[in-house]
Amino acid sequence: MLRISASKLAATTAVGAMLMGVAACGGGSDSGTSAQTSTGASAGASSAAPSAAKVGLAFDVGGRGDQSFNDAAAAGLEKAKSELKLAETKELAATAGETDAQKEQRLRLLAQSGYNPVIGVGFAYSAALKKVAAEFPDTKFAIVDDEAQGPNITNLVFAENEGSFLVGAAAALKTKKEHIGFVGGVQVPLIKKFEAGFTRGAQAVKPDIKIDVKYLTQPPDFGGFNDPAKGKAAAQGMYDAGADIVYQAAGGSGGGVFEAAKAAKALAIGVDSDQALTADQSVRDVIMTSMLKKVDVAVFDFLKSYTEGTVKSGPVRYDLKAGGVDFSTTGGKVDDIKNKLDEYKQKIINGEIKVPTE
Repeated sequence: MLRISASKLAATTAVGAMLMGVAACGGGSDSGTSAQTSTGASAGASSAAPSAAKVGLAFDVGGRGDQSFNDAAAAGLEKAKSELKLAETKELAATAGETDAQKEQRLRLLAQSGYNPVIGVGFAYSAALKKVAAEFPDTKFAIVDDEAQGPNITNLVFAENEGSFLVGAAAALKTKKEHIGFVGGVQVPLIKKFEAGFTRGAQAVKPDIKIDVKYLTQPPDFGGFNDPAKGKAAAQGMYDAGADIVYQAAGGSGGGVFEAAKAAKALAIGVDSDQALTADQSVRDVIMTSMLKKVDVAVFDFLKSYTEGTVKSGPVRYDLKAGGVDFSTTGGKVDDIKNKLDEYKQKIINGEIKVPTE
């Protein structure tokens, strides 16, 4: 293992003490049906895993309780705690506006404390995880939504554009005003994949449909993923302008979109988890469907492969064909169009429809 300098240890002593006192959290809920991973992971199989893993998980902004992306990752960890032999787990959350250096510190402290594997939830960990993984070559790392490369890094990536195509088609099939909207948390390439798929899916049904698009913040401000008030204001503007369905890919800000839909007596589309099951009870009835991004499955699969000593470096892609993205049917609001959505799904899987990423 690479030796850490005395100055680096000194800089993290206080936070390390705090880390050792943080108890592993419980709770979380499963986000849907299991997916099969693709077989395209690059070479780099691990050596034999320990008999019981100590798992460190670093959440993105919002942490547990965001009812979406982070909670999906937490659900995968909960399943692993239930079904696999894990010695211990530790969860730490990011804070709004933090630097890469702070993210490095979080990951480094987990690795220094003997957690192996360590998972970074979200592309915001890209630079930090790549750097820390190089410092701890005997520790296995995974990152969700990013392709930071390293011999001990596994990339858990998704075809968000494909799942978003399906909910875009659903919105176009269900709108009564020929006018829908998209609210993105932060205007980064990842979230633009959601927008691209949603737009193409809606236009596949109704080429002339009106689609409003609003991003809550621009990088390096990632607060758009955890600002329900901004989400509510953006969606309310769309409903006031005539939209009757709004799709949100905005993390914790999505709760505000649902509140706006409720106030406008309109509909909304959730993301990542089946939010008709995970959102606040008061707004679940306005969620028409959700784009399921099975981060829970990816996290569980990675931990299972680690405990079996078969984890590999490189990308593992979860697309429609692998069952890694989908649409939800909770509440019955898309039951009447499910067959049509399934037709689109099969065409994407067969390659008849190519869904853009931007």
